[in-house]
Amino acid sequence: MKPLHLLLAMSALVVACASASGTSPLPFPNLPQSEVEAVTRTGTHRFKVWIAADDRSRTQGLMRVRELLPDQGMLFLFERPQPLAFWMKDTWLSLDLVFIGPDGAILNVAANARPLSLEPIESDGPAVAVLEVLAGTARKIDLRPGDRIALPTLRTTSVPPARMTSKPGGRVPD
Repeated sequence: MKPLHLLLAMSALVVACASASGTSPLPFPNLPQSEVEAVTRTGTHRFKVWIAADDRSRTQGLMRVRELLPDQGMLFLFERPQPLAFWMKDTWLSLDLVFIGPDGAILNVAANARPLSLEPIESDGPAVAVLEVLAGTARKIDLRPGDRIALPTLRTTSVPPARMTSKPGGRVPD
């Protein structure tokens, strides 16, 4: 019996180590996800994002996250346009912060934000959203002020809003 217990224990250890060393999903199982499109001179670039639309999720943000894929990010949404300031407290990754105005146009890009910094990173005017992606992404896709971010659920962008029907996945135009 002992060899069987040892084999089971070793198997469990191997499975635990394999899942810990592989790419695992980010710890945001309760946040909605969406896809945003950034339209730049180099084309349309898509990012899979977690939506932080309430105080709790906006406060948490990407703090303590150690890995982010190149096409992943977090989109912080706000109810009304306002001057915004972010910091990198407890954020271990260097990020590009993209501040988005009420019309969906990029106000400014704070590139390569320093991890763990308490220095405020501010919008250049009233913003309704902030997209956080890996540092260097904005430069790589040539993302600049005036470019646009399109997100269907963001009523203030150029994409017309859609209302959900009672059928999951279905949309009816307004």
